[in-house]
Amino acid sequence: SNVTSTTTTTTENMQAAKQLRSVARLVTGTPVSDGAGVKLNRILGTSKLRNLDPFLMLDEFRSSSPDDYIAGFPEHPHRGFQTVTVMLKGAFEHRDSEGHVGQLRDGGVQWMNAGSGVRH
Repeated sequence: SNVTSTTTTTTENMQAAKQLRSVARLVTGTPVSDGAGVKLNRILGTSKLRNLDPFLMLDEFRSSSPDDYIAGFPEHPHRGFQTVTVMLKGAFEHRDSEGHVGQLRDGGVQWMNAGSGVRH
């Protein structure tokens, strides 16, 4: 058989993780508007980092003005991907076309598997 297998131990993995790496580049986010006019700062998912997977996005929502985010995001389809939402401070609610509801509050995290055809 031409198949080779490599096995590493937890100790080896921990030692490799302890090796310090230098920061290659600092990138600031790009102010964008998404959904129904929600103002956000797109950290990942812009042309500044072309070498990343095009399906990797990181957005920051930070505003004390409800006008920047209250319009939200109109119902839209998902085509089988995952989202992770971290709520440092504030509150947010996800709803989908199947009746599922996820509420986030200060310090909350939501990992959502967005199935193909589901609208939210």
